[in-house]
Amino acid sequence: MKHLIGKLMLTLFTIALISATPPVVDSYKVGDQAIDFSLKNVDGKMVSLSSMKGVKGYIVVFTCNTCPYAVMYEDRIIELHNKYAPQGYPVIAINPNDPDVKPGDSYADMKVRAKEKNFPFNYLMDEKQEVFPAFGATRTPHVFLLDANRYVRYIGAIDDNAQDASAVTVNYVQDAIKALQSGNNPDPSETKAIGCTIKVKS
Repeated sequence: MKHLIGKLMLTLFTIALISATPPVVDSYKVGDQAIDFSLKNVDGKMVSLSSMKGVKGYIVVFTCNTCPYAVMYEDRIIELHNKYAPQGYPVIAINPNDPDVKPGDSYADMKVRAKEKNFPFNYLMDEKQEVFPAFGATRTPHVFLLDANRYVRYIGAIDDNAQDASAVTVNYVQDAIKALQSGNNPDPSETKAIGCTIKVKS
């Protein structure tokens, strides 16, 4: 009897452990086609990639309110949108952080920050934390440049100097967009994203 009870307890523990383990997601690589998503914007509307008409690509940036690196890049992300949205490459900013783990990254705080900085782009909440694992984002900020058909063409950092915008020597995202506009593949097509780790429930 004790043997059966012990076996049952072990089985229940194993089931609980498996249930608590997050599913393994194959994240996008350069050349993969990203699936569409629908996330809530700070204005309360749901936004998807397919809802944006007449675009030539998408600058998807995983970012947040609280990470010092994300804050350092805010003005540069605004500049990217203002420069390239008229050329068909809008910024879509997504906050992937769990606000229970990282206070200050709640939807309410996102709305405040968007108003303070007058964000000209959509700032979306990955509330269920399903979009960032599919993309393979690990940092804030982390950029994924997609073409008009949602194929991933560049992954990584915005530029080569997070600390000092005036000291940037290579603008990775801008160079990648220019390559696409010329009908070429971005080179490099991938760089290391520098920033804070994305905060998830334990």
